[in-house]
Amino acid sequence: MDRSLYDGQLLLKAGALQDAIFNSANFSSIATDAQGVIQIFNVGAERMLGYKAIDVMDKITPADISDPRELIVRANALSLELGTSITPGFEALVFKASRGIEDIYELTYIRQDGSRFPAMVSVTALRDDRETIIGYLLIGTDNTARKRAEEALQKAGALQNAIFNSANFSSIATDAHGVIQIFNVGAERMLGYKASDVLNKITPADISDPLEVIARAHTLSIELGTSITPGFEALVFKASRGIEDIYELTYIRQDGSRFPAMVSVTALRDDREQIIGYLLIGTDNTVRKQVEAEQAVLDQRLRDQQFYTRSLIESNIDALMATDPRGIITDVNQQMESLTGCTRDELIGAPFKNYFTDPDRAQAGISRVLREGKLTNYELTALSREGAETVVSFNASTFHDRDRKLQGVFAAARDVTDRKQFEHKLQENNVELESAKAAAEIANLAKSEFLSSMSHELRTPLNAVLGFAQLMASDIPPPTTAQKTSIDQILQAGWYLLRLINEILDLAMIESGKVSLSQETMSLTEVLLDCNAMMAPQAEQRGIAVNFPSFEHPFYVHADRTRVKQVIVNLMSNAIKYNRPGGAVTVNCEHEPDGRVRVSVMDTGVGLQPDKLAHLFQPFNRLGQETSAEEGTGIGLVVTKKLIELMGGTIGVDSTVGVGSEFWFDLLASDAPGLETEMPGLAPVRADDQIVRTDIDHRRTLLYVEDNPANLALVGQLIARRDDLQLMTAVTAHLGILQAKKHQPDLILMDINLPGMSGYGALKILRDDPATAHIPVIALSANAMPRDIEKGIEAGFFNYLTKPIMVREFMDALDVALQHFAEVNGAAEVKPVTSE
Repeated sequence: MDRSLYDGQLLLKAGALQDAIFNSANFSSIATDAQGVIQIFNVGAERMLGYKAIDVMDKITPADISDPRELIVRANALSLELGTSITPGFEALVFKASRGIEDIYELTYIRQDGSRFPAMVSVTALRDDRETIIGYLLIGTDNTARKRAEEALQKAGALQNAIFNSANFSSIATDAHGVIQIFNVGAERMLGYKASDVLNKITPADISDPLEVIARAHTLSIELGTSITPGFEALVFKASRGIEDIYELTYIRQDGSRFPAMVSVTALRDDREQIIGYLLIGTDNTVRKQVEAEQAVLDQRLRDQQFYTRSLIESNIDALMATDPRGIITDVNQQMESLTGCTRDELIGAPFKNYFTDPDRAQAGISRVLREGKLTNYELTALSREGAETVVSFNASTFHDRDRKLQGVFAAARDVTDRKQFEHKLQENNVELESAKAAAEIANLAKSEFLSSMSHELRTPLNAVLGFAQLMASDIPPPTTAQKTSIDQILQAGWYLLRLINEILDLAMIESGKVSLSQETMSLTEVLLDCNAMMAPQAEQRGIAVNFPSFEHPFYVHADRTRVKQVIVNLMSNAIKYNRPGGAVTVNCEHEPDGRVRVSVMDTGVGLQPDKLAHLFQPFNRLGQETSAEEGTGIGLVVTKKLIELMGGTIGVDSTVGVGSEFWFDLLASDAPGLETEMPGLAPVRADDQIVRTDIDHRRTLLYVEDNPANLALVGQLIARRDDLQLMTAVTAHLGILQAKKHQPDLILMDINLPGMSGYGALKILRDDPATAHIPVIALSANAMPRDIEKGIEAGFFNYLTKPIMVREFMDALDVALQHFAEVNGAAEVKPVTSE
C-alpha cells in the first residue's frame, strides 16, 4: 500500500492520474489555498472523514481534522531536522512541500463523529506559471489496514499477504523470465481470471494488447538505443535497468473485453541485488478515459458557442465587414455578399473601395476611421456586380489585438435607399409636418417592437447557454481544471454577449424615445452604498482600491432610482477597468450652490488627451482608448449621458494625462421624503437587493409553465439541487391553470410567450379564481425591456425575472416568494438563514 501511494503521488505530479484520483472514492484528495483553507474536498475525503464538502470548504484547514498532539510532535521534529522554528498547525503539515521537498508522512485524521484513523498522506505544493505557491494538495489513504497488518506481521509476518490480497489493485508478480507466480484478488477482479488459470502458465504480456506491446518495444528501442524484443521484455526493460517505470496499456480480460490500465513496474531482487522477478501493480484507468471523453464534449460545446456567435453576426440586418489598415477586406457577412453580388471568397482580399460608385470617397472613409478612430453616418453608394446601386450609411471603428496593435477597421453598412427616397418624396410633395411626425412615430413604434422581439429572440438561446454552463460550473464532483477553463470561457463569452445586447438595446430605446422613467424623491446615499457593494468584487479582482465618502448627511435627488444606479455602476466600472494596476477609485458626493447634487468618480488611470475628451460621449468610442485591450461596445457613456439628460441633469469629465480622469454628473436636489406606514406583505424583488434565503422544513411544490424544452430542462436541474422543492411542469397556459387548481402549488413560475394563451392571460384567470388567487406567480421571460418588466409588475406578477437566468438571483427570488406564501397562508414556520 505504501509503494502504491508513493507511485500515485509521482503520477499526480506528472499529471497522468489527476482526474482519476480526484474522482476516486479510494483516496482523500484535499486541496487548499496558500493559507491552508480547504478549497477542494473530494468524494474520497467525504467517505473517509464523514464531512460533506460544503461543511469544510472555505472554512477550515486540514490541521483542524488532524490529531493536535501529533501536529505538535511533527512541528518539533521538523524544527530540529531543518534547523528552523516551525509552528504547530497547518505549517507543520506542508512545510517540506513548500520548500520543494517531497513529503509523505503518517498522521491520525479525526472524523466528524470524533472517531480516529491512521492515514498515509502525500503533500504537493501547487504552483502557478511563475512558480509561486497558490495552494497545497494532500492525498491520503486510510492506513488502518496497514496498521493492522503490521500487528499481524509482528505475530505471523503476514503484511505481504495483506497487500497482495487488496481488491483495489492488480498485483502480479513474476519470476525472472516473466512467468506469473502471484496473481492477487485485485487482478482476479479486474481481469476475470482465477489465479490457478495463469500461475506458472503465462506472462503479463499474454494479457496485454499485442499491438501496444510491439509499439512499446519499438519506442523503447529508439529511446534507449538498444534492441528490445516485443513481449514481456518490453514491459519490464526499464525496471530491469533500475529505472522507475509507470506506463499505460490496455489489459485484455478473460472474456475478451478490454480496459485501460496504469501500471507501475518494480524489479524484485535478492540479498545480492540479483533480479529474481518483477512486480506489476495496476489500476483501472477507465475513469480518466471517461473524463477525457467528457472534456471532448465540453470542447465541442465551446465550438458550438462560437458557431452561435457567428450565427448572430450573420443574422444582422446590416452588411458587416472588416478590413486591414490598408483597406483590404478581411471578413464579411452574408448581407455584404447580397449588397455587392459577390461571394465571401471573392470579397476577402479585395480593396474595400472597389465596391462603390465613388472609390475615392470610400477610401477617404477608411482613412478617416484610421485617423479619428471612428466614423458615423458616412453615406456611400454601393455598386453590385450586376450594376445595381444602393445608398448605404456607414458606421465604423478601428479594432486592435490584445497587445493594442492596430488590426484594421470594422464597419456596418445599412441600406438607407428607402429612407432617401422617402425624404425625397417629402421634399417633392411638400408633405405637412404633422404627416412627417406621424411617419416618424410609426417608424419608432416599429423599431420599438423590433427591439423587444430581438431582445426575446437573443435572450432565449442565451438562457440555455448560460444556465447550463452555471450548472456545470457548480457540479459535484467539481469539474477538472481543464473543464473549468472551458466553462469559464463559455460563461465569459455569454455574459459579455448579454452585456452587449443590453447596451445596444438601451441606446436604441433611448434614441427611439421609448425609455420610460419613474422620477421621484430617492435616497442617493442608499444607491451609492448599493453600488459600492456591487463593484467591490470587480475592484478587488483587479487590485483597485475604492474610496467612498462617510455620508455624514444623507443626499436626496429627484430622479429614477434604477437609472441612477445604472449610471453610477457604469462610471465606476469604467474607472476600475481603465485604471492603473494597484490604482484607486474615489467616489464623492456634495451639494452645489444652485440647488443640485453632484456625484463624481475619479480614477488614477493614464488620463486622456484634450482632443479625446470631445469624443467620449459619442457611440462606439470606447472611452477614447483606441489602443486599449478592454472589451466593450463603446456606447456605455452614450447611454449614461442620455439617461442623465433625460432626468434633467448634466454630465461632464475632467482629465489630466498621467494623473487620471474625473467623471461627474449632477441632479436636482430634493428634500427627504416623509415617513410612511409600511404596508404588510413583501414588495416585488429587485435583482440587486440583498435577499435572505429561507430554510423550509418540508418540501414545497413549484409549478413551472414553459413551452421551451431547454428552459424546462434547465429549471428542472436547478430545482433538483434543492431538497425543499418538488417540480411540476406544464407546456401551455391552459394546462398550467388546470394543474394549479388541482394541485395547489406553493409557487408558480410563468413564461410570457406561451402558445395559445399568454402568461398574462393565465395570470388573470389565476387571480380571478379564489382557489388560486393566493398563490404567488413569478414571471420568467426573455421579454426583458424595461417597459416589459413594468408591465409585468403592473399586471400583478409577484416578481418579474428575465432570461438568461442568474442562478443566485433566481434561487433568492424563489425563497422570497415562498416566504411570502408561508406568511400569507399561515404555513409552517420558515427560519431565515444567511444567503449563500
